[in-house]
Amino acid sequence: MTKKDGTHDTDVAFIEALAKILGENDLTELNVKREYGDNDSLNVRVSRKTEVVQHVAAPVAAAAPVAAAAAAPAAAATPAEDPSSHPGAVNSPMVGTIYLQPEPSAPSFVSVGQQVNEGDTLLIVEAMKTMNHIPAPKSGTVKRILVSDGDAVEFGTPLMIIE
Repeated sequence: MTKKDGTHDTDVAFIEALAKILGENDLTELNVKREYGDNDSLNVRVSRKTEVVQHVAAPVAAAAPVAAAAAAPAAAATPAEDPSSHPGAVNSPMVGTIYLQPEPSAPSFVSVGQQVNEGDTLLIVEAMKTMNHIPAPKSGTVKRILVSDGDAVEFGTPLMIIE
């Protein structure tokens, strides 16, 4: 945020207004760039977390609900693994948009099960119109890809697991 000409308070009010617009219009994300002059601008990204709900058809067999009910407590007792705490996690070094291939018609840089060497390009994070190639921090096998092409990521978001 800029502090020239006392615009700090107006920037805060502007961001609060964007957050209000986000909620009132049921939007998930807003990106705005406000130009003040030469080399002075404000870039704002306001987003909110949304839940994805999947509807699953009920099983037809009579025994299936009993088996599902018995399996539910066991699944609930096992906490979901946090990919960012995995020792082979590759985290995003910046905020941006993920691209899994060098161009739309090209194959992906890597796929699950593929062997990679330290320094190989895993994917691209676009930040401020700059394509940043994200290298493999170590050699190993790609076990999981945790993002999809075109996803917006934050700093530290787990991108993939290499073991």
